[in-house]
Amino acid sequence: MREFRDHASSYLSSGEPLAVRRHGRVIGFYFPVKQKSDTEELRAALRDLSESLAELRRESGLSEEELVRELVPREHESPGS
Repeated sequence: MREFRDHASSYLSSGEPLAVRRHGRVIGFYFPVKQKSDTEELRAALRDLSESLAELRRESGLSEEELVRELVPREHESPGS
């Protein structure tokens, strides 16, 4: 987190997606959006997201189902469950 904050302007101008970590744990993602038409921009962002999720699966060893469970909010659970 500190590294992201200290180098945010260079990260934001690089155009590369990145995972933001705190104490070694991923707490968020940054996906830059290139200046294109709205449709092209959305498709490019979705491609980048797909590639980043595939990389996260490879690095974490999680199955697709496990990753979905981690990323999708659980409607019937209280926060922090």
